[in-house]
Amino acid sequence: MIDKRQLNSTEKKQETAILVAVSPQRQSEEKTKEYLDELAFLVTTLGVETKHTFTQNLQHPDTRYYVGSGKLQEIQAFVNAEPVDMIIFDDDLSPSQVRNLEATFEEQDIKVLDRSLLILDIFAMRAKTAQSKTQVELAQYQYMYPRLTRLWTHLSKQKGGVGMRGPGEKELETDRRIIKDRITFLKEKLSKIDRQSITRRKERDRLVRVALVGYTNVGKSTLMRRLAKADVFAENKLFATVDSTVRKVSVGNIPYLLTDTVGFIRKLPTMLIESFKSTLDEVREADILLHVVDISHASFEEQMEVVSSTLAEIGAGDKHTIIVFNKIDLYKPPVADDEWLDESEDKTVTEEVSIDTLIEQLRKSYHAKKAEHVVFISAEHNENIAELRDHLSALVKDKHYLIYPNWLDVGNYDTDYSADLDE
Repeated sequence: MIDKRQLNSTEKKQETAILVAVSPQRQSEEKTKEYLDELAFLVTTLGVETKHTFTQNLQHPDTRYYVGSGKLQEIQAFVNAEPVDMIIFDDDLSPSQVRNLEATFEEQDIKVLDRSLLILDIFAMRAKTAQSKTQVELAQYQYMYPRLTRLWTHLSKQKGGVGMRGPGEKELETDRRIIKDRITFLKEKLSKIDRQSITRRKERDRLVRVALVGYTNVGKSTLMRRLAKADVFAENKLFATVDSTVRKVSVGNIPYLLTDTVGFIRKLPTMLIESFKSTLDEVREADILLHVVDISHASFEEQMEVVSSTLAEIGAGDKHTIIVFNKIDLYKPPVADDEWLDESEDKTVTEEVSIDTLIEQLRKSYHAKKAEHVVFISAEHNENIAELRDHLSALVKDKHYLIYPNWLDVGNYDTDYSADLDE
């Protein structure tokens, strides 16, 4: 018997997907699984359910279908038996690969997405301010422009002959011109917003500026809530923060500005980095960086490398930096690991230790030697935040006294920068 409530339901049906990745032959199965898990997390962020994952060991992705013919047939057999809404690939697809794959799965009416398009969709969903919405829209059009031909595959169904090809070409060229004009308009609009942002940032030059950076979902927003004691949005999803948020914080009687910025990720689309230039200017123009790291993640060192290389790419690799190893409450210390402690230390590490004991062990580990300033905390549980404040206070004061050598004679700093700071 059919439930009438189901017929009248207005709830949106959850979309489903399968994930596909090509693994270089030198890459371990564990690393491939980790990358697919990250892709699955991206998919979950969009509210899509992952039904299955496919991997194939290849030296390079196939130029026609990304995967080999045998794996493609395996995927076809799966979607024929268990229909899904989309197939998502863990790399960027070329326009020809997209066309070939869409033609292959045309009968099943399955959408074909690559990693960049997936991330762009998440950014579009997360963007709240006029600036970030413009940045994302620009990145989407820049992604779309070289792939326009796939939007007109319906023309191939028309009968051949004189007069058939011309209209299609005109339609495509018209669409290209429209998108090109839109890209020009968005760049001009973004340039205007950038000038306004530069003006606002210049007004803040009297204050030391601190920026939170790190891989996505490492706890930057949670840490900002601890340091700024402000209601900042935090969520256990990738790219929970797209818009930069600025708050004024004080160390004693010395104020500074703390900025939470968009998280970085492996294979971050180039067009996003270009479009988010003004947002990343908050990082470039910061005096001090707090590089937040999820030490409980299996590949946190690789994530650190991704962040460091991205910072270098945007010209912010030489900033005074505090490395903040977060989520120590979730960290499982290795047992008898030669890299765990210094050579002079006892190699025996217990499986279960208190937070205080764990912090002491971490201070003796090779992690503590990664930078001049390294702190181990749990932002979620407010563990060891005082030590982080001490490190940050020392750097903020040093920078502040360079700006105001006679600060003690100045008196109270009564300018209020706390209003209208969200970008």
